[in-house]
Amino acid sequence: MPATIEAPTSWIESIGDFRLPPETDRQLQSLMDRNTEGLLQPAEKEELSALAALSEEISLLRAKALQLLGRRPA
Repeated sequence: MPATIEAPTSWIESIGDFRLPPETDRQLQSLMDRNTEGLLQPAEKEELSALAALSEEISLLRAKALQLLGRRPA
């Protein structure tokens, strides 16, 4: 059985507020747009895949933190 630890609310709030840095988010959006247009090179496809996976992981962590706090995403 996994151990449970209590985390300060401020830690959970900081996870709930976490996002990709704006420059990285713009890069992800640009890669997604260019992918839709069929314009990505193989290295860019790898970058898109990595950034999309990171974004998804962050979204899942944020959702769990917000759930623990009883909040909805902004």
